[in-house]
Amino acid sequence: MATYRQVGRLLGISARLSRPLAVCGYQSAGLHWLSHNIGVSNIWPQNPHWVVPGRTMFVQTQDTPNPNSVKFLPGRTVLESGTMNFDGPRDAFCSPLARQLFRVDGVKSVFFGSDFITITKVDANLEWNVIKPDVFAAIMDFFTSGLPVVNEDSKPNADTAPSDDDDEVVAMIKELLDTRIRPTVQEDGGDILYRGFEDGIVKLKLQGSCTSCPSSIVTLKSGIQNMLQFYVPEVESVEQVKDEDEEMGAQV
Repeated sequence: MATYRQVGRLLGISARLSRPLAVCGYQSAGLHWLSHNIGVSNIWPQNPHWVVPGRTMFVQTQDTPNPNSVKFLPGRTVLESGTMNFDGPRDAFCSPLARQLFRVDGVKSVFFGSDFITITKVDANLEWNVIKPDVFAAIMDFFTSGLPVVNEDSKPNADTAPSDDDDEVVAMIKELLDTRIRPTVQEDGGDILYRGFEDGIVKLKLQGSCTSCPSSIVTLKSGIQNMLQFYVPEVESVEQVKDEDEEMGAQV
């Protein structure tokens, strides 16, 4: 009978062949998912064409399932690997780009992916058309400055790939997260990090657009939990974990 590692490797292959998993709005562990991937849309302004001395730069936006978060695509690499999350200005000490973005009035948090930047605004009543011009300008100015996105001594979030120290159950959970779940979460402007497995409970941390997404609980319970239980019977439930700063922010 195949071991968990063997099944995990097979899943890694099947993940590349099967239809992508949708994020905020999963439906049942039978692998029938409601897609909320919208594609590159909501371009502001229409077909933006920012002319910079000596070069031309296109910045596009993409909606996310979270109405308070928008992906900005500068058309160039943001991070070579991994992701980085900045919950507030004091977390941005290691990133010149994040510091510049937090200077924009109305920016609550900043998230970096491989080729995108997710901006979350502070107030649902604050219109995006008020924030976007300044965010576009900040991104454009930064990428023409020649500064690094993050300082050399800073490291992006480690991915959830299985390691030699993991037992078979944890390795299987990480394999599913890394190959089937995280790529689609990142398509929607966020990320999910593995934070442990204890007494049948998988602990996950949401980042980027997923942090305050209205459908994040549905995503965890009706999507990720069902999928993990489908392949790993040892999984009883999935829970979201938050840092102290996030807990305090949620209470304000």
